[in-house]
Amino acid sequence: MADPMGFKPETDIMRMLTEFRLPGMPDMEALAAAQRRNLEALSAANRVALEGAQAVARRHMEILQSAMSEMTEAVKAISSQESPQAKAARQTELLKSAYEKAVTNMREVADLIQKSNTEALALLNTRFTEAMDEVKTLVAKKG
Repeated sequence: MADPMGFKPETDIMRMLTEFRLPGMPDMEALAAAQRRNLEALSAANRVALEGAQAVARRHMEILQSAMSEMTEAVKAISSQESPQAKAARQTELLKSAYEKAVTNMREVADLIQKSNTEALALLNTRFTEAMDEVKTLVAKKG
């Protein structure tokens, strides 16, 4: 199907394809090995992240169980036959203690998350650096 100007797209495309030159192919075995190492590094980073998430979930459960136990004890303590002033003082102490534990627990969970993220990113950063060195080596072999 030609247009009135004589342009034949199928002919021009075929001419372009026949004139197209592929650059020299890199060492396919080295390329496959590099991709395998990339996948292994990604898998290891995912494993570290998953283990970190599991550790956080376990710690959250422990914190929740501990908080429920402490709350039960606090309710028992407050419901005793004390004067209103003694109850108020006990409630204040319980509230202060609960707040301090909550802050400590939040810090602990944040540290767990940060540690997990740091380990996973370190694996990926190491592999990225290795991959860039491999690319330099492949380019140097071609030159």
